Amino acid sequence: MVGTMLMLLRNAKAPCCLSSSAAFSSYLMQRLYSTPRSSSAAADLAGERILLTDSPPSPVTPVIPSLLQPRVVVYDGVCHLCHGGVKWVINADKHRKIKFCCLQSQAAEPYLRLCNVDREDVLHRFLFVEGPGVYHRASTAALKVMSYLPLPYSALSTLLIVPRPLRDAVYDYVAKRRYDWFGKEEDCLVLQEQEMLERFIDREELLERSRSDVL
Repeated sequence: MVGTMLMLLRNAKAPCCLSSSAAFSSYLMQRLYSTPRSSSAAADLAGERILLTDSPPSPVTPVIPSLLQPRVVVYDGVCHLCHGGVKWVINADKHRKIKFCCLQSQAAEPYLRLCNVDREDVLHRFLFVEGPGVYHRASTAALKVMSYLPLPYSALSTLLIVPRPLRDAVYDYVAKRRYDWFGKEEDCLVLQEQEMLERFIDREELLERSRSDVL
């Protein structure tokens, strides 16, 4: 670097207008950075460009939409049994860890796509989206929800040690008969108890639907 500066001082004639040291320094810097690259430097740069061009593209990691929230229960909103269970969890969940979404809402669609399930699947077995790439269904979903509740309710999650086929057999038996035993409504039951809506990620959609029905 020092040698280059000396060469420039020796070979370059500064304009007569560069009377101050600051102006001369500026002139010198311009000459330094405008000096043509050597053929070897140009070749190195070309090589770098080739390496950058030929290098394989880095794998693309799927991005989970940031608007999706963790610990969301997607359930059949018109089922009296399901609504009763949601109401019980809301009362027990003092730390407000669990959120809810009616299956009948459009807001449920991103969660269904994320977990690769359709609405018919969730009608038979409700869905608990615990986090990115982590979701559960049927009896496992119910017990995972319990694990987020305070004691003594969280102790029920120890039933996860029971083999899943046995747990799901009981779950499916009740689920198939829930409408006959407990009944259903035409629209989401939470609209009849709107004080619960603050825990629902689809509350705006549900309230808009309720206003439309009134009009």
